[in-house]
Amino acid sequence: MTVVGRARNGQGNGPASQQDMRRRNLSVVLGAVAGHNPLTRPLSRADVAVRVGLTRAAVSSLVDELIGRGALTEAETAPDGRVGRPGRALSVRDQGPAGLGLEIGVTHLAACVVDLRGEPRVWRRMERANAGRPAGEVLAATAGLAAEAEAEARGLGLSVEGRVLAVPGVVPNEPAGRVERAPNLGWHSVGVADHWPDRDTAPEPENEANLGALAEYWNAEQAVETFVHVSADAGIGAALVIDGQVFRGARGFAGELGHIPVHPDGIGCACGARGCLEQYAGQAAVLREAGLTPPGPGPAGPAAAGDPVALLAERAGAGHAPTLAALDRAGRALGLALASAVELIDPDGLVLGGTYAELAEWLLPSVRAELAERVTVRPWAPEALRPSALGRRGPVLGAAQTTIRRIMADPTLLPAG
Repeated sequence: MTVVGRARNGQGNGPASQQDMRRRNLSVVLGAVAGHNPLTRPLSRADVAVRVGLTRAAVSSLVDELIGRGALTEAETAPDGRVGRPGRALSVRDQGPAGLGLEIGVTHLAACVVDLRGEPRVWRRMERANAGRPAGEVLAATAGLAAEAEAEARGLGLSVEGRVLAVPGVVPNEPAGRVERAPNLGWHSVGVADHWPDRDTAPEPENEANLGALAEYWNAEQAVETFVHVSADAGIGAALVIDGQVFRGARGFAGELGHIPVHPDGIGCACGARGCLEQYAGQAAVLREAGLTPPGPGPAGPAAAGDPVALLAERAGAGHAPTLAALDRAGRALGLALASAVELIDPDGLVLGGTYAELAEWLLPSVRAELAERVTVRPWAPEALRPSALGRRGPVLGAAQTTIRRIMADPTLLPAG
């Protein structure tokens, strides 16, 4: 089976049915076990009952169902010298249900499989130029990578229950399964399932910036509830996380920070406007200003020889003046755009993800300087801006963990044993 569909806020106003109540209790029990560190002490059914406030009989029934659905496992603990039967310890299975995340970037494809604990078990990445290629060709290559990742997962005893695809483009709320616009890929109105070898296993597309932000929220040691996550690759994407939920906007178009004007009469952008942030803080702009690629069309420059972000970091670390100047310029443009976001949204924090995270050492000073100069109507602490620890893995990890979060919220999505 495949877990699909975005979560919706409207759940109706009527009384909860017994089925709804059981579904909620299954989620509570599964969450209690998942949130326990088994290295501290074994967790028994009686312990869970105390934690969740249900009777032992109710918890025992719920645990039995979760074991039958492949979500939990129960094993005898070592004898402790006390009279009576040995205790039994509950834990989330490290085999069985899993989520597959896929990512299409302008220059790469990636896949990740996570188990029910949200732990990555399979990572795959291949460098591939996808810009300008037919969408069907790119999706066919992605399907091949997905098949390889799933085969490896099966060898680990994992069964993929849902598939989510991170794309650098706009994925509207309706119709489902469609990428409306991905300018850096050259896509317009692409139905993912229309180009997938098997429609039954076609992944659900989602904006890569949104998935990177969710991964940040789900995996942070001390997550804040309201923040802006901004990342860059060929383009610049942002996600607004408000009270722990991604804000998608009325139609799913929220987060286009890369097309916020930072110089209204500035450089023309592919979107048709002028002075967009992407033209000053996007990867291509930074490479161009650093002298690593030609300013216009032409043969590939030195950055094409390898990973351009790694090359920028290497040059900046060596004190290469043009690279340092380019990163300073990008940081100031980024700070200008983020200052507007801070004033409008009043977030608890700002997170630099994707390639920005790997260049944070040189971007942060100028971004912070711009924020300090422009955010004046509310308190703002420099440490509220920080790099993501996930770097460029954020979107594909978020894609994989989306399925797991849905299962944790509704374990009945798993087939009954």
